[in-house]
Amino acid sequence: MQDIPIQVDLVSDFVCPWCWLGYKQYAQAAKGAKPRPSMTFRPYMLDPTVPEEGQDYREYMAAKFGTDSKDRLKGSRERLEQAGKDYGIAFNFSAITRRPNSLNAHRLLKWSQGQEAGDAVAEAIFRAFHEEGKDIGDTDVLVTIANDAGLDGELIRDLLARDDDKLEIQQEIMFFRGLGISGVPTFIYNGQFAVQGAQDPDKHRRAFKEALKNPSTS
Repeated sequence: MQDIPIQVDLVSDFVCPWCWLGYKQYAQAAKGAKPRPSMTFRPYMLDPTVPEEGQDYREYMAAKFGTDSKDRLKGSRERLEQAGKDYGIAFNFSAITRRPNSLNAHRLLKWSQGQEAGDAVAEAIFRAFHEEGKDIGDTDVLVTIANDAGLDGELIRDLLARDDDKLEIQQEIMFFRGLGISGVPTFIYNGQFAVQGAQDPDKHRRAFKEALKNPSTS
């Protein structure tokens, strides 16, 4: 098989609304690209100090952004809601009641990518949190997502109950932090240059052309 000359690593966190928007923008650009890029989701946790069981969303936001966090973030959320409509996203921030720890969601995505179900699972996790307000740190929620994507839900439940890949995911997150990544989404092209943030599809189309000049050697 001929090597795909464009390899993209998407460093993202499921609790980040800009990551979902950025992924959808990238996906729109990639849909018509020739050759089609190969993309791999990579884990990141914006706040690894969140307890494994998560915590109350309002309390978390108040502690992080102040008691007026809702008013302070109003403009940003309105921009996200408007931008999301163009990509089939219906952000529903008022539905979110828990700030989850996203480690287990990243573990599920890692396993699903090994089963060629990464895109479907990633979309489902993003949607569950940002549209439906579900706790994506909850095992039952993740097992349902796995089942709906055609994976073995009971096997996923068993894996989540153990420590399989926890350390590997955490080490990968630290690797990207060590590269200087402090904000997501970050799209790394052929391990050589990055497109950061939620960007218009045209920016990714230009990145595809640049990447073709410097193919991945991996």
